[in-house]
Amino acid sequence: MRRTAENKLKVVAVRVDPQFEQRLRLLAEVTGRKQSFFLQQMIENGINAMEETWLPAGILEQVRSGALPQLKESAATADLFGGEVAD
Repeated sequence: MRRTAENKLKVVAVRVDPQFEQRLRLLAEVTGRKQSFFLQQMIENGINAMEETWLPAGILEQVRSGALPQLKESAATADLFGGEVAD
C-alpha cells in the first residue's frame, strides 16, 4: 500500500521495562527484522482484546463498524518531548 498524507504511519513512543526491550531487541537481531515490525505486529494482534476490555460497549460498536469517534483535544497524552498529560 502506498502511503499518502491520509494514511501515513504515526510515531508513538512508549516506555518499557528493560527486560522487554532486551527481548524485543533479541527477537529483532535473531530474525533480521526491525523492532518496529514486531511492535506493529503486537499492536495489530492485540488491539481487539484491549478494546473489548477497556472500551464502553457503545464506543466499541462504533469502532467495529468503522466509524471511529473523534478524539477530544484535551485527551492528548504526553509527547516525546515532555508535553503535559491531560486527564
